[in-house]
Amino acid sequence: MKWSDFLEIAIALCEAHPEVDPQYVRYTDMHSWICALPEFSDDPEKSNERILEAIQLAWIEEAAD
Repeated sequence: MKWSDFLEIAIALCEAHPEVDPQYVRYTDMHSWICALPEFSDDPEKSNERILEAIQLAWIEEAAD
C-alpha cells in the first residue's frame, strides 16, 4: 500500500483498530498506525496533512458502514 491508496488504508485501519472512532484520531497517531500496517510499503516522510485528512475521511465512511 502507498499513501495514495486512501480506501485500502482506511479499510486496514478499520480492521486494525475497530474500537477507535476515526473522527477523533490525531494525525500523528494515525500516521504511526498506517506506517505499522504490514501491507504499507511507502516512505513515511511522503505523507502530509492533505493525505492524512483524505485517509481519515475514508476511514470515517468505512466505520459508518
